[in-house]
Amino acid sequence: MAAETLLRARRAVVGDHETAVAVRIRDGVITDLSSYDVDAGGADVVVLADDEMLLPGLVDTHVHVNEPGRTEWEGFASATLAAAAGGVTTIVDMPLNSIPPTTTLAGLEAKRAVARGQVFVDVGFWGGAVPGNVPDLARLHAAGVFGFKCFLLDSGVEEFPHLDAAGLAAAMAETARLGSLLLVHAEDGDAIAPCDHGTSYAGFLASRPDVAEERAVALVVETARRTGCRAHVVHLSAFGAVPALRAAREEGVDVSVETCPHYLSLDAESIPDGATELKCCPPIRGAANRDALWRALEEGSIDFVVTDHSPSTVELKGLGDGDFARAWGGIASLQLGLPIVWTAARERGLGLVDVARWMSTAPAARVGLAGKGGIRVGADADLCAFAPDEELVVDVRRLHHKNPVSAYAGRTLTGTVRRTWLRGVPIDLAAAPRGRLLRRGAG
Repeated sequence: MAAETLLRARRAVVGDHETAVAVRIRDGVITDLSSYDVDAGGADVVVLADDEMLLPGLVDTHVHVNEPGRTEWEGFASATLAAAAGGVTTIVDMPLNSIPPTTTLAGLEAKRAVARGQVFVDVGFWGGAVPGNVPDLARLHAAGVFGFKCFLLDSGVEEFPHLDAAGLAAAMAETARLGSLLLVHAEDGDAIAPCDHGTSYAGFLASRPDVAEERAVALVVETARRTGCRAHVVHLSAFGAVPALRAAREEGVDVSVETCPHYLSLDAESIPDGATELKCCPPIRGAANRDALWRALEEGSIDFVVTDHSPSTVELKGLGDGDFARAWGGIASLQLGLPIVWTAARERGLGLVDVARWMSTAPAARVGLAGKGGIRVGADADLCAFAPDEELVVDVRRLHHKNPVSAYAGRTLTGTVRRTWLRGVPIDLAAAPRGRLLRRGAG
């Protein structure tokens, strides 16, 4: 008989409520949920501290690991260490900015080969949809990718070109035929102006207006309606696109949308000139827009929150010259996503039940990770102990991200992750990694 663990928590998020619970775990799976003081029955007992909340492990479906090819930006070891330290137990890796990108079966196999044996959490993979690779999508689907990612404008790396309207329609038609999911970076390149304002954040923001997202989302909705594709809009920053998404869903179009911690916690008015660590695409917009995103999230018009962890080297972030035109557009926050969102949610009177739904349950459900995303019988025992009242001052030297760049450096956040369990076993950041490489339909 395999040994059992009984984990007692006076506060836990179970389903859609907070409760005291005893979680019984065998062979990495939750086998029973009982009252806090249930008899252990010979199981090894772990008791959470009174100031800790037991949460389901987070599921971050938007992570750029960048290995192989740009491993100096990030890598599977460093990314998954950061994930585990941040309470994230499952990530799904984007098909760029690795070289090769995951746009062919060979690219997927190269990525799996380099990831194998160095992941501290479970890792799935997205395929990529680029011009001319529609025939590759079926092979990638059969190999277990969770869906496909495309861009509607320049991706920023030459090996991952964007789709035009006809290319989007072709990718959506094939995705629909496969029963898969198409993720879209939805900005209209024709609505974006060259950023020639140097260190001015206002100039950078003006170069990527709200209408760029609004037009692109309208194209995504209309094409999904025509093709029957299951579509997903990534990293929404402009609230102005939400009404079209809401209306489409009311009509029966299968389209979902995510936003990110930086869009929910930061605002354009507070970003100083030259602060290229805060550059991302689409950009962080004004405080009124941020508050509108929160309302959309609360009402369910935005489905979930993922980090869009998009790191680069210090040099590429342009920290020396503060030039927004030249700096890499991406924010690294995989280790910090939970305290960032919790800090902002708490200020709005929202609870950890909401946060767990947005950052664990909903992304797992949309991607099809049946064993992830909740504290329930039959699920993987992926868990984290979170101290919601403990303050955290962000020190880049203590982050596991490969490069010491953070949009949150020096900021005080509320909430710290104290322990993370992967399939019932605490993740030891100093031990050999135990994460698995996931395939669609198999975990």
